[in-house]
Amino acid sequence: MNLEAFILGCGGMMPLPYRHLTSVLLRREGDLFLFDCGEGTQVALRRLNLRWKRINAIFISHTHADHITGLPGLLMLSSQVDREDPLYIIGPPKVAEYVETSRKVLDMYINYEIIVKEIREPGIVYSDDEFQVRSFWLDHTKPCMGYTFEEFERPGEFNPEAAKALNVPCGPLWSKLQGGNDVVSADGKTVRPEDVMGPKRKGRKFSFVTDTKYLPSIAQEVRHSDFFVCEGMFEKGMEKDAAEKKHMTCTQAAQIAKDAEVKKMALIHYSPRYTDNELKVLLDHAREVFPNTILSKDRMNIQLEYED
Repeated sequence: MNLEAFILGCGGMMPLPYRHLTSVLLRREGDLFLFDCGEGTQVALRRLNLRWKRINAIFISHTHADHITGLPGLLMLSSQVDREDPLYIIGPPKVAEYVETSRKVLDMYINYEIIVKEIREPGIVYSDDEFQVRSFWLDHTKPCMGYTFEEFERPGEFNPEAAKALNVPCGPLWSKLQGGNDVVSADGKTVRPEDVMGPKRKGRKFSFVTDTKYLPSIAQEVRHSDFFVCEGMFEKGMEKDAAEKKHMTCTQAAQIAKDAEVKKMALIHYSPRYTDNELKVLLDHAREVFPNTILSKDRMNIQLEYED
């Protein structure tokens, strides 16, 4: 089961000629999930040749312009293709008002169902049989959410030798055991899945955090993420400025990654004061705390692998 993240934009505050505003697309096989939708998101989707019309849900962190102004264009564009499934838009208060006002003012032609869900309390905001998306509060200048996308545990590995030893013939009965069902062996005994299956295996976890002051509690929410995308807007030494603006430095982001024992962290939402060459300062400072840090770049693609 393929799971990969695409960095559509890594900038904060304003788009730059070489840096779109913050947006990340998560693709799990044929399903697409968008986290924030800054200006230029459509351009990035097209440059990566992603099948944007199949986006299942859009998760908005907050309603500041650099995280949501790409949404109206994306909604209108989606009416130019055949779409049967509803599009979910999920975010904190004011998201529904923004969507509805944009539709009215722009006189949007929308030929598919849009379901807007405003988050009043943190928790599970989207799920299916194999994964769930959870939200949690951040601390910014307006209501702001972080998100985790986490797969449920997978069944353990099937042990064919154990099945043979229990007189379960190869064929449909093996499939039933792997599907979690009891079967009857050739000698009339009940064989349960746990008799022939190894321990359950961990799914993968993606976390997205941007626009917040440093909160030690974030580490608990993103714990053991395989890939953690986190704002690191300023360099080390600018903690006072970051706190006043309710943002984080790269080292504060790295401290969260370290405390949460994540596998890999990508910094995002850089201040426009930094050119691409100057971003190395953020990377160096972050790696002093959490070595497995990378700089997110527009159109970067990261594969999330299973542990086993």
